[in-house]
Amino acid sequence: METAIQQDIRVSDFKIQIATDDHLQFAEEISHLIRVAAEARGIGISERPPEYIREKIHKGSAIIATYQDNQLAGFCYIETWTHGKYVANSGLIVSPDFRGYGLGRKIKNAAFNHSRTKYPDAKIFGITTTPAVMKINSDLGYRPVSFTDLTRDDQFWDGCQSCPNYDILTRNDRKNCLCTGMLYDPAEKAKQEKSAVADTIVKSGNGNAKKKNLLQYWLKQNGMRKAAQENTSAA
Repeated sequence: METAIQQDIRVSDFKIQIATDDHLQFAEEISHLIRVAAEARGIGISERPPEYIREKIHKGSAIIATYQDNQLAGFCYIETWTHGKYVANSGLIVSPDFRGYGLGRKIKNAAFNHSRTKYPDAKIFGITTTPAVMKINSDLGYRPVSFTDLTRDDQFWDGCQSCPNYDILTRNDRKNCLCTGMLYDPAEKAKQEKSAVADTIVKSGNGNAKKKNLLQYWLKQNGMRKAAQENTSAA
């Protein structure tokens, strides 16, 4: 049976944003939701205490979704590893009252974009057992990888200790577990896009002017100002 909230809900009533100190009040509830989700699935989510959630919110390293500004709808936080070379979007959770409205994807997209802005050169990764999260990650440009391609930071893997499958991870020397490792590599993505532009240039066959315009467009889209300047000088 639907609740009154579910009957009257409108997608426009949700607000998804970078969490601020105004949202510290939700830390206990977020921690509880993460724990309950872990218990329900029996796999895949490490617990996070309220103080940890508060730290992430205070540092501007979290995305929160609220309903009508006063009810928690969803959450996700950002972690950095290996001196900022790796970034993880973790703890993605949606309140049971607000599932079925695509909030998980919207929150994940916001966390991904926030990570790309704060850490443009970092590799973004995640480990998950959830097919829906794998689909979202794939659509964002992540690819499945071996755990050996992820951060080797002990602190990250120690965070899995509260997962019921931690013994599987340790028995396999942290090389694999029930989770799937996924990685977004901005350098690799840039190479793919540059290759695609090169293919377009080859197929166009319309002279140097069009080639130069296509290359400049690609450089602008990727924020490569230095490369653009070098290209202009060479021309």
